[in-house]
Amino acid sequence: MTVQGGRPLLIMGAGAWGTALAVVIARSGYQVYLWGRDPTQLAALASDRENARYLPGIEFPSTLVPLVTLDALPKSIYAAVLATPLQSTRVTVRQALEHGLRSFICLAKGIELDTQLLVHEIIAEEAGREAPVALVSGPNFAREVAEGRPAALTVATRDDALGNAVVRYLHGPSLRPYRTDDLNGVAVAGAVKNVMAIAAGIADGLTLGANSRAALITRALNEMTRFGVALGGKAETFMGLAGLGDLVLTCTDDQSRNRRFGLALGRGVDPRTAVQDIGLVEGIPTAAAVIARAASVKIEMPICAQVASTLRGECTPEQAVAALMRRELPRAASG
Repeated sequence: MTVQGGRPLLIMGAGAWGTALAVVIARSGYQVYLWGRDPTQLAALASDRENARYLPGIEFPSTLVPLVTLDALPKSIYAAVLATPLQSTRVTVRQALEHGLRSFICLAKGIELDTQLLVHEIIAEEAGREAPVALVSGPNFAREVAEGRPAALTVATRDDALGNAVVRYLHGPSLRPYRTDDLNGVAVAGAVKNVMAIAAGIADGLTLGANSRAALITRALNEMTRFGVALGGKAETFMGLAGLGDLVLTCTDDQSRNRRFGLALGRGVDPRTAVQDIGLVEGIPTAAAVIARAASVKIEMPICAQVASTLRGECTPEQAVAALMRRELPRAASG
């Protein structure tokens, strides 16, 4: 099987999701190089042939090569797959550019806190607006993908050559990609769902019940759709894998770090203690960034706003719920 003459991929970020996709793509026979910021971790990946920290028990295919340094990178790499946290995307893009890479496949979800830019906007600012960019998103947990369980995802790009290549890299017995050109919609959905997962976790941590969870997810979908359309996204994107699919998954399953963080807050755990226990929670910086970007296009984000207020210590989880319930009803209320 060949893509673009069989050219290899570089995956930048050796966490769970970057490693999972590296494994799946390598299983299809493609050469994949996996790099991360911790040389000690990469040396362990090379010797152990598994990522014992994030995906223990998932054996690396022979075509997956961990790299301790990018100086050993071959010149034939087709594209950089950005699998580092969203707030590190700018630095990662610069590192890719320094090594001659000009096409980007991005796995990160969120909005940059300092600039309120979506992920493809960050890449365009660093690499130029003509740089080919694809976003990969959808309702997927890394371990299930790495284990070969059936899954589907969205590939968003306006570059046909890159889009066709990404679909071929990803498509296999257990993974089905779907194309769209809606970069804005996919980026917004991926960012906002992390904040909504914190809200869903808070609701369940407060034991508000199944009715509350269903209502929250439904209104969260409305909120993220309005925001996404205001930024140029397509409403139908939010009813697909990158929107509703990812939202439901992240809001209802405890594999989600954002949901687990919300659960901890709802149960009265201090936010700093919760982060120490859980690790990276992308929804924390994203909450403030979403509110700022939404204000710039005059879109109200009441659920995100209450999450942000809770994270800033301005209200308790109980007070946040009460504030949402007290909001004035619109004249033409819709569910």
